[in-house]
Amino acid sequence: MIQSPLKLRQPFLSKNILFFTALLAFLFVFIYSAPELLAQEAADEEVKKKTMLDNVLDAGLWMVPLILASVAMIGFVVYNFIELNQNKFNPVELKAGLLDHMQNVRVRSAIEMASGHPSYLGRMVAASLPQFDATNTEDFGREDVDDAVAEFTISNNKRYLTNIGYLGVIGQIAPMLGLLGTVVGMMGAFNTLAAEGQADPSTLAGDIGLAMVTTASGLIVAIPSIFFFFFQRNRFNRLVADCHQDVSELLDASYEAANADQIMAKVPEGFQA
Repeated sequence: MIQSPLKLRQPFLSKNILFFTALLAFLFVFIYSAPELLAQEAADEEVKKKTMLDNVLDAGLWMVPLILASVAMIGFVVYNFIELNQNKFNPVELKAGLLDHMQNVRVRSAIEMASGHPSYLGRMVAASLPQFDATNTEDFGREDVDDAVAEFTISNNKRYLTNIGYLGVIGQIAPMLGLLGTVVGMMGAFNTLAAEGQADPSTLAGDIGLAMVTTASGLIVAIPSIFFFFFQRNRFNRLVADCHQDVSELLDASYEAANADQIMAKVPEGFQA
């Protein structure tokens, strides 16, 4: 019996209908679930791309002392930079004026000029030059002046060295605070592992990573603290040494001016054959 063409096409049409129905269902499911997949990928990317600020906030209360230490470190560094400059220690114009007075052996004028100047050199000269002894023609009482300079240095350097020393203290304490936070965080992670028996490795890794943030933060605070401690201490020592040198030059200038004839007499003009 010969089947009609319509009956021969029915199985083919049925298969095509089933195929297109399945295709439409797949597209519908894909389109419906695509936003959720994209959102999940975006969330994963956000988790992977956590900033340092996010880690600091997640670290909790252990970051508070480190943040306070960093603020104190910045404050001391800025304050020391303001204090440790040439204008506050040995300004050029003051040295020039004092040198002019001492070259003419006007010691009282030099003392008055230094007394009216708030710089380190001005206060040093005002404290030491009163020991100048014009009756001692050998060295004008230089030893007494040097002793007065040493006493002034001991009594006035404490304030500067204390402020610089705080940077060294912060540089030593900050890594210890960071390490303490890390140890406590690690203890919490292992306590969680002991309580649950089999904890999620990603959860443990996250806890351990947050614990390590405190160590990193401690080092971030400590490294610049130690650097600026040595840098500013060396700068202070150099400024003080310059002031000592300036006082020595003032004394030399007065001695040379008062004994110019004797000094020149020791230097022959020449020899005659």
